[in-house]
Amino acid sequence: MIQLNYKEYGTAGAPLIILHGFLGSLDNWHSLATEWANNGLHVFSLDARNHGKSPHTNQHTIALMVDDVRDFMEQHQLPKASVLGHSMGGKVAMQFALTYPHLTDKLLVADMAPRAYRVGAHDDVFNAINHVDLSKAQTRKEVDEAMAVYLGDFGTRQFVMKGLERIDDTHYKWKFNTATLHKDYQEILLKVESNEPFKGQVLFLRGALSLYVQEKDFALMHELFPNHQLITIEKAGHWLHADQPKLFFKAVVDFIA
Repeated sequence: MIQLNYKEYGTAGAPLIILHGFLGSLDNWHSLATEWANNGLHVFSLDARNHGKSPHTNQHTIALMVDDVRDFMEQHQLPKASVLGHSMGGKVAMQFALTYPHLTDKLLVADMAPRAYRVGAHDDVFNAINHVDLSKAQTRKEVDEAMAVYLGDFGTRQFVMKGLERIDDTHYKWKFNTATLHKDYQEILLKVESNEPFKGQVLFLRGALSLYVQEKDFALMHELFPNHQLITIEKAGHWLHADQPKLFFKAVVDFIA
């Protein structure tokens, strides 16, 4: 059992646990978590293992992260909670609800389907990270320029660089555990599976400009989560909560309410 780093917002109301995406951290959700707490929810935003300020381990699997959430709920005496996960966190949230339905109030999944995803989707990201010499880079601009050779998309670079932390006047480090995440990357791509469906209420949110949730996924979504609804957020990509925060905020509040 490990103890995840977390931030708590509010002190009362229905519990909501937020699970961030791959290479992200709880910091990605600060603004929305604050707003949800101001609207009566008791929010717990977690750093996944090997991310943010949570422990770094030599393994990184969906099953381990599911049990990390279960342990977190036990440690904080939460008998039941709604769980919201984005991307990798969405995989964890889905598997959590299927594995521990008695601990799950409502399930919310942001731009992630339960199918297996293709290996290699983050090759350019790993190449960019691995080709940055943090022992020599003295500014964030130097890190960005080194990554740009392998990762051309500015928005993706900026997201990854949110995981860059200054440790002294001239040195940086990555908050995430690059070695383990690269080694076990395929583990987070696996299909979500269960012998029994989750019969509770489920909300899938997808970005209209994203290809992560497609029509081909609908049958498996219905099989595993028969009591689900799907909302498509216009003018939003994979980071739909950042692209359209007001629409995302309202969809979550309305669903939990």
